[in-house]
Amino acid sequence: MASVIQLDGNTLSPAEVYAVATDNLEINLSDDSWDRIVKSRKVVEDILQSSQVVYGINTGFGSLVDTNISSEKLQDLQINLIRSHATGLGEPMSRSAVKTMMVARINSFAKGFSGVHPNVVQQLIDYVNHDVTPYIPRIGSLGASGDLAPLSHMAITLIGEGSVINDSGDRIPTKDMLLEKGLIPVELSAKDGLSLINGTSQMLSYSILSLQILNNLLTISDVIYCTSLEAFQGSISPVDARVHAARPHPGQILVSSRVRQIMQDSEILSGHKNCSKVQDPYSFRCAPQVHGAVYEALISMRETIQVELNSTTDNPLVFPETTQHQATIISQGNFHGEILALCADRMSLALFELGSISERRMDQLLDSKKSGLPPFLATNGGLESGMMIVQYSAGSSLSEMHGHAAPRTSFSTSTSAGQEDHVSMGATACWNLYQSSIRLSEVLACELIIACQALEYNTLSPAPFVKSLYKLVRTISPKLTKDRSTSDELLSIAKILRDGSWLSRIEAENERLIR
Repeated sequence: MASVIQLDGNTLSPAEVYAVATDNLEINLSDDSWDRIVKSRKVVEDILQSSQVVYGINTGFGSLVDTNISSEKLQDLQINLIRSHATGLGEPMSRSAVKTMMVARINSFAKGFSGVHPNVVQQLIDYVNHDVTPYIPRIGSLGASGDLAPLSHMAITLIGEGSVINDSGDRIPTKDMLLEKGLIPVELSAKDGLSLINGTSQMLSYSILSLQILNNLLTISDVIYCTSLEAFQGSISPVDARVHAARPHPGQILVSSRVRQIMQDSEILSGHKNCSKVQDPYSFRCAPQVHGAVYEALISMRETIQVELNSTTDNPLVFPETTQHQATIISQGNFHGEILALCADRMSLALFELGSISERRMDQLLDSKKSGLPPFLATNGGLESGMMIVQYSAGSSLSEMHGHAAPRTSFSTSTSAGQEDHVSMGATACWNLYQSSIRLSEVLACELIIACQALEYNTLSPAPFVKSLYKLVRTISPKLTKDRSTSDELLSIAKILRDGSWLSRIEAENERLIR
């Protein structure tokens, strides 16, 4: 990936945004983008020179839309807007989440439909490139009218007010950071404040951060499933290609193909071809159907995020003159986050299902009557509890995921004296998905550590993919020979599953898994 990411409003990928947010890559705007921004701004300037009254430029906001503002008060209007709207609550957003949000906002401006002044866009770019991170309380957006409160906390730092986060993670006055970085506050003019805060950038930020985690988790979850399948000495017959061709859902086809790929050359599998088992429990036999359905939700989520990331989401929109149309400003609703909210809610429910089937496989492996293995995989059963409480912890994380599976979109509240009478709660839904993604990594870590312990009771070698994962686990979590605390091991494994480093290692040692 390039060391400088160019934004053009049309082709930016979530992976590029994540790289900017976490690897401190610099950004710039394409020449075409600057040209569009300048043309869009000229439409606003022309309106200011005329006697037209246009929402968002020389009127009040929300239910105050009918209040006209005199030209000498337009700068005050924009500054008052972001001051009054910077009313966030709760814990601060992480630095990566804030940076992701800023890049998303800049790319929205790059399409050239916002009418924002080029100086404001450049200030945001400078903040990203100089690692100036606004302090933004997470709570405050209703997922419509844009992420008003969080984006206002971002916007207020552009004029030198509010707070930022320094390299030590401390909250300091913005003016101190600007002095240190050699930057000066930007001046806001007509529409600038509204353009900064009226968009879906916080929703998009948590969606992108979740997507990065899930791209790793959902792929390696199939390797973890195969580790449990090997340990349980289950059958691979249910992933026969003919089975899934008979019910050709794309996710089911993909996961079954991936499982066949992972399970190649397994000594354990070939060693029990003629065993007496007729059918495995659903948590093993139906994994392609369940994992596949979850993967389809992920594919849909990727497509939604890609479109939203390269969209203009503020209001009103400014359209410069073309050969077909005169220059115009249209008041509309692209700021409404329903598409991201429903996407996040669907994904949160899907993740719960993936966590649920994972926990059921743990139960199968730990129950000696079902697995034929020692109770709870303890070396000295009765005297020792073995992996018993690992399942309990997984159940606790799964319980939280059950709460996350409840739709956030199903609640709306009427605001701004009824002018903004239906909201998406998209920011809440997307944050909720981010939390669910973290909990899923914990559940999968629990399944993995249990499956690796269960493999210790088989003298045959598992499939190469499984063997690679097993060896990586053992660098953090040694074979259980007597009871010990596994908490730190589980947390470390969960973090590594989220960041994708083990997935990369496994694929480097074997081959790239089917995507």
